[in-house]
Amino acid sequence: MSRVVPQPLLLAALLAAAGAAGAAEPVAAARQAQIDAIVRDISPQRIQGYVDKLVSFGTRHTMSDTVSDTRGIGAARRWIKSEFERCGAGRLQVAFDGHLHPVDRRISRPTEIVNVVATLPGSQAESRERMYVVSGHYDSRNSDDADAVGDAPGANDDASGTAAVIELACVMSRHKFDATLVFMTVAAEEQGLYGAADWAEKAKQKKLNIAGMFTNDIIGSSHNQDGKRDNTQVRLFAEGIPAVKDMPDNLRALIATGGENDTPTRQLARHVKDVGERYVDGFKVTIVNRRDRYLRGGDHAPFLDRGFAALRFTEPAENFNHQHQNVRKEGALQYGDLTEFVDPAYIAQVARVNAASLAALALAPAAPQEVKIRTARLDNNTDLTWQANAEPDLAGYRIVWRDTTAAQWQGSQLVGKVTAFTVPLSKDNVFFGVQAIDKDGNVSPASYPMPQR
Repeated sequence: MSRVVPQPLLLAALLAAAGAAGAAEPVAAARQAQIDAIVRDISPQRIQGYVDKLVSFGTRHTMSDTVSDTRGIGAARRWIKSEFERCGAGRLQVAFDGHLHPVDRRISRPTEIVNVVATLPGSQAESRERMYVVSGHYDSRNSDDADAVGDAPGANDDASGTAAVIELACVMSRHKFDATLVFMTVAAEEQGLYGAADWAEKAKQKKLNIAGMFTNDIIGSSHNQDGKRDNTQVRLFAEGIPAVKDMPDNLRALIATGGENDTPTRQLARHVKDVGERYVDGFKVTIVNRRDRYLRGGDHAPFLDRGFAALRFTEPAENFNHQHQNVRKEGALQYGDLTEFVDPAYIAQVARVNAASLAALALAPAAPQEVKIRTARLDNNTDLTWQANAEPDLAGYRIVWRDTTAAQWQGSQLVGKVTAFTVPLSKDNVFFGVQAIDKDGNVSPASYPMPQR
């Protein structure tokens, strides 16, 4: 069960006051002391140390040395595993997860691709099977994607994301959450997202309940290619309708009701923006309504392809002189993905958004299931129904809504521990969602209602 109890009597009073026709409330959630403590504990100094250590392996190319203890991807993954084990002793379940990948476009020989996975099991029986995954890729490359020998420091791409994941695991493993958290550093992103794809496929085959996935890739610099600094925001890429050849019925219904911006991934992004900006002062989560940067990809894509809600964190503006480049100097211009171009204070801010969002998700109930709008009769009210949640600490539900042109939720109403409610607003004019709330005030992402005829 959730361990923080801020003002439970106030929450109960609000739920009771909502009644059958309570007034609309602002869209807000209780602030949790546990999440504040987690956010405070994120350390730029430790993150800098993790980045420096990863860069010290010279190259982390997927096909680089696996025997040396000081150079290559083998040394890197063994160090990551030892770090997870050191800081999460007795709490994190740490393991290598690998497969032998055949020759492919960017793999010249059969190669073992190994992810390093640290799992923090949930403490609530009814929520333990629900998982939230956060990743960074620890492999690196230089100008030649086949060069497994030359230096490829990969400080920003993606020691920054890997360092954030290690820091998240170390800090968050000291706390308990209802749902399960999976901290994962993956390999072969640069060769074709193979580490993430293998893990996501296994998750699909095992029918794991992955309720959300974040990848952190290129989150290390607050300076763009022109030298301008922006350390006040992070981009969050969130796919809408996937580009599938044959559209399943649920997507067809989503489009038919105008819900292109209400996919589970977009709902997850709204939740991250709300929570991240609430707990990380002066830092903006800028949602980009795309799967990824224009025609590019990352480790969240294999999860999206298999039907999981997944998001990508990336810095505001990439500097391509420091990405996929051999280390060299041409005149006054320094090329290469070096530690000197990484801003640990900025990485820490992005890690704090991750931490707050993951904690809020893992403490909250699951998003309501089978949410429907009854459409049997014409009415200017909206009749909503949903399936009851199973969590023992459930306090009730909240209905949220926004104008059809609005990005974030604008209004809300607490409705108590019910599974149906009529809102005096027209379904023609606004989009609705239903959230679950526990007795500590933890709120789930919203679920978009489908039509019930």
